[in-house]
Amino acid sequence: MLPGRLDRQLRVEGWDQRALDHAGIGVVGDEDLLASWYVMAASALGLNRLVVVSPRLDAQLFEVARGLNPGIKVTSIEGFYTHPVLHDLFAGCDVIVDLSRYGLANKLLLAKAFDDGVPLLRGFCLERGHEQGFKVFTYMRGRDWQELEEIVSAENLPGDHPDDPVLDMIVSGIALEETKNILMGHPVSEEVIGYRRSATATVTRDPAICVVGAGALGNFVGLGLGYCGLGNITFMDHDVVEASNLNRQVLLYDAIGRNKAEVLCERLNRLLKIETRPAVASFGDETDVSPYDVVFDCVDNFETRVVLSEMCKDLRKVLISGGTNEAAGQVVVYDPHRSGATPAELLGLYEIVERRSLGAERWAGPSCAYRPDPSVIMANQIIGGFMVEGYRMLLGGQESPNVFYDAASDKKISS
Repeated sequence: MLPGRLDRQLRVEGWDQRALDHAGIGVVGDEDLLASWYVMAASALGLNRLVVVSPRLDAQLFEVARGLNPGIKVTSIEGFYTHPVLHDLFAGCDVIVDLSRYGLANKLLLAKAFDDGVPLLRGFCLERGHEQGFKVFTYMRGRDWQELEEIVSAENLPGDHPDDPVLDMIVSGIALEETKNILMGHPVSEEVIGYRRSATATVTRDPAICVVGAGALGNFVGLGLGYCGLGNITFMDHDVVEASNLNRQVLLYDAIGRNKAEVLCERLNRLLKIETRPAVASFGDETDVSPYDVVFDCVDNFETRVVLSEMCKDLRKVLISGGTNEAAGQVVVYDPHRSGATPAELLGLYEIVERRSLGAERWAGPSCAYRPDPSVIMANQIIGGFMVEGYRMLLGGQESPNVFYDAASDKKISS
């Protein structure tokens, strides 16, 4: 593994990378992207040994997983988990992650978890009537599970089911956060982690999109938009790739020293057959966003966020703003057609910038190597997914609420 790749997560207080290095993870998937998102993110986190039972793994996401961690060992069995004889495949696994959508697998894995005392993570997307969403729950022997009927799929055998690549991204990030907590002996959520909203209309147009920042959030926003079929995107970033970026900036895995926006566009265009464009520049007062329908704020400093808020307010542009730290994050949606505060106003960024004694000098360095803050993949994956989710809701004619994520909370997601 490239030296320094995991540097940012090793800075998290109480982090135990050895617990991840030596862990075995069993994964059960279905005919969708959920298991593939999980494998890719697990690779970025530094998990090295996975056994996956699934009809398929997405070739693009699996390629990224291999690029992120060339030493990862993935034993992939193509098929469905339909018989107890398959239990032996997970011998020696420390956690089992059930991402399937059929009751037979759910029940078999519950029985194995109970008999063997192995923690079982259950995560899936759902569609009921006019609602869509997801649920994630961690089961351990001796723990009451009142929500059993909610968690076991009603359909007993594998079959067609609705799938959503953006919700898959978010679910896999939450499941990986819970996996990390189990392996490190940290508390897991006592509640079912859930999210629901009215079903969104199919996106039929291709809006002009500007993503400011091609780092971790920019990577996941790009992937989410691309998997939704949106490809008319310009990525703006002046920064270059460094080793310490690679635990979370997933598409930049072998591009140290190259411009982030250029590499991100190359990878997205090749993997997803879209036509994104790089803009090798930093965002400032003179940047022109008038050609775009929406701006995604994926930057990592408050000064630029203030400029983005003011510019989008003046030009009446939709602004989707995301921010994270190692364990939390938020998405603030500014829609000029509805009343509401800009991200800078809502989050009090004017006061923060004014109070900072170092002012703009703090951000004078050419890259985030000058700010060695802790950072991990999960918060970025979850918030990046919710940024795309918020914009899809606007495109579908729905009001998009602001979203707040806190890994330390049982509820995890609030608005």
